[in-house]
Amino acid sequence: MKKYNIRNYVSYKKDVLSAIKRLPSMPLNQYSRDQLTIKFLPLVENIARKFSTAQQASGVMTIMDLIQSGNLGLIQASQKIDYEKWSESDDMEKTIKSFFSKRIKGSIRRQIDKNRGTMRIPEHKINEIRKNFDKDKKMVEMYFNSLFLSIDATPSDEDMVYQIPDESEPYNVQMLNSYLMGLLKQHLNIKEYEVLRLSYGLDCDKHSANEIAKKLNITGSSSYVRVSQLKKQAVNKLIDNVDHSQVIDFL
Repeated sequence: MKKYNIRNYVSYKKDVLSAIKRLPSMPLNQYSRDQLTIKFLPLVENIARKFSTAQQASGVMTIMDLIQSGNLGLIQASQKIDYEKWSESDDMEKTIKSFFSKRIKGSIRRQIDKNRGTMRIPEHKINEIRKNFDKDKKMVEMYFNSLFLSIDATPSDEDMVYQIPDESEPYNVQMLNSYLMGLLKQHLNIKEYEVLRLSYGLDCDKHSANEIAKKLNITGSSSYVRVSQLKKQAVNKLIDNVDHSQVIDFL
């Protein structure tokens, strides 16, 4: 396989597009394994882009590293296709996409785990953790709600009575903020990004809703309400789009 670096990303895209255009027009199950690999190269990039490239999440891997790892997973998966069973599927394209996606994700995750650090967790344990988190999206919801929406929450007297001091080792705030900004830029639009950045004070002082409204040119007597709506909208978008593996270190 030809090796590309981040500078040659445009060249990679052109090569992929050119290779796909050369494929003959026929049903998917009539393609050879090599032709299927070429056909689904764009799927690898789409999946790779859902993984964070922040150092905290992936060690030192760039988007091209993730794509190359995914491509290896795609090649290996193409060698395991059972054409007979596949031809019996009611929706062959959906079936093959699902088959490839699971193996592409697995290949990328294995490379990320290798690059995260010197301490290795057995893969069956990592899969067990992922399985549990996949079943309970509320863990991801809890993570983002505790970071952003809790800023607006006012604790009651009852909450204060039962509050237990947190004596755990604090995170490196600068590293955490840098990681969060990477997730925000990846999944949010400009206004949503700015609202959370300014509310939480990721790279600046924390701003009130009225201050944020002024900075974003949100006018009107209820401008602060619009800011609150944008904040909730942004948090919900993060919950829906961020994979648990991207925040597992902080849960």
